[in-house]
Amino acid sequence: MDWVETTGKSVEEATDRALAHLGVHRDDAEVEVLEEPKTGLFGRVRGEARVRARVRPASPRPKRSRRSGSREGSAEKDRPSGKSKSSGKSKDPKKSVAKNEEKTHSDESEVQVPVTQAKSSGKKERSNKNKDSHSSVGSTVKSESKEQKMSDGIPLAEQGEIARKFLDGFVESLGIEASSNVNILDEETVEISLDATPPNQLGILVGPRGVTLQALQEITRTFVQSKSEGRTDRILVDVAKYRERRVAALARFASQVAVEVLETGEERALEPMSPADRKAVHDSLSGRDDVTTRSEGEEPRRFVVISPA
Repeated sequence: MDWVETTGKSVEEATDRALAHLGVHRDDAEVEVLEEPKTGLFGRVRGEARVRARVRPASPRPKRSRRSGSREGSAEKDRPSGKSKSSGKSKDPKKSVAKNEEKTHSDESEVQVPVTQAKSSGKKERSNKNKDSHSSVGSTVKSESKEQKMSDGIPLAEQGEIARKFLDGFVESLGIEASSNVNILDEETVEISLDATPPNQLGILVGPRGVTLQALQEITRTFVQSKSEGRTDRILVDVAKYRERRVAALARFASQVAVEVLETGEERALEPMSPADRKAVHDSLSGRDDVTTRSEGEEPRRFVVISPA
């Protein structure tokens, strides 16, 4: 998945927005800080933090195999030694009593044998090197092909269809009758929505504050990854329009808290929230100049603080 860039009044806030956009936990994402806010005169913060993040790949890319493509050691073993043969023939008792002409012809033949074998050995060695070269090129091509496959992945629409079928089977196993739809939100995000009549029978899939829904989304994404040799894009799951209603409720709540903060002049820390809920709070107040928001704490107890500007 490509990098997603987000901004915020602090690095933590920008990171929270990136994680909420990706829909994953901090441990499942790679985050890089591109720019930090600068401290101006009298300690006032100027500018915004900017980070980029992406979903951490489910499995590492395959390593290219590097082969030397050389078998010179075996070629050296195959290369004959003319010395041993020559010494063996010189000690033959029949040669010692042969005539000079026969001895001359024998010497000439002994000289020619190693040369002939050396030529044959050279051809064999070159043949082995050619085979190794072709084998090395073939393995490199296969490795590059596999890496290209890992990079390309399957189309976004097909990922959505795999996720929809998985959710249909999961809901059916619970004895719930529900309809599912695949909605492509952008070029890297697909949402699978579940609806039922009445919608409250799907409450078991949401859980308190959407905890069960978040887990169902992670399971669905993992299932899609298991069906693809390449990367997968951002996969969201919504049940009975819970996410839409949750964002609207958090926006109303954040506005009420902002009013209280301005009346008292004191900042207020909200209860711990998921990255998606924290993003909803940040977004709902981002257009205001009288209050600021920031995130503090560590997962899963990370929370939002609303303070006067």
